[in-house]
Amino acid sequence: MRIRRILAAGIATAALAGLGLTGAATATAQGAPSAVSPSECRQGGGEPRIDLPGNPCVGGTYDGQAVD
Repeated sequence: MRIRRILAAGIATAALAGLGLTGAATATAQGAPSAVSPSECRQGGGEPRIDLPGNPCVGGTYDGQAVD
């Protein structure tokens, strides 16, 4: 009886750890900012600031994304 409980706990822990790793990989892939063109930045209501570190689009839809 004790072995069954230990085995069930081990399986549950492994399953939850697998789900956690899958969720982290998905969040990283979706959260990665993409680069936009200066015209896309302006069309989205922002201003390309190539004078700032990282060349961000400031404001609008693409706020914080890099301008290429």
